[in-house]
Amino acid sequence: QVQLVESGGGSVQAGGSLRLSCAVSGVTVNRYCLGWFRQVAGKEHEEVATIASYGTTWYADSVKGRATISRFVPKNTLYLQMNSLKPEDTAMYYCAAATLCGSLRSGYWGQGTQVTVSS
Repeated sequence: QVQLVESGGGSVQAGGSLRLSCAVSGVTVNRYCLGWFRQVAGKEHEEVATIASYGTTWYADSVKGRATISRFVPKNTLYLQMNSLKPEDTAMYYCAAATLCGSLRSGYWGQGTQVTVSS
């Protein structure tokens, strides 16, 4: 059974930093594509960053230069380091896993962790 559990969200002031974690079980993080999505209430999920099984990363323009996606195989955990946070980064953040990056939206998802950035 595949499970993803996010943590690390919270409330920060603009300009601050957060590191989100996603503990993965049931699949190995370097055998799957993993990604982070975020959602503001009433809007669609926005794909934020992905890391392919072979390590290639991708970032949305909205976070490029401020976010770093990484994985730590010994802990089977995915991370998203977010710096220079902006109020528009406020959202529920979800991690997802799938065999292919193009299939993340229909893959395995966690329950989410809330990030709130105040100005």
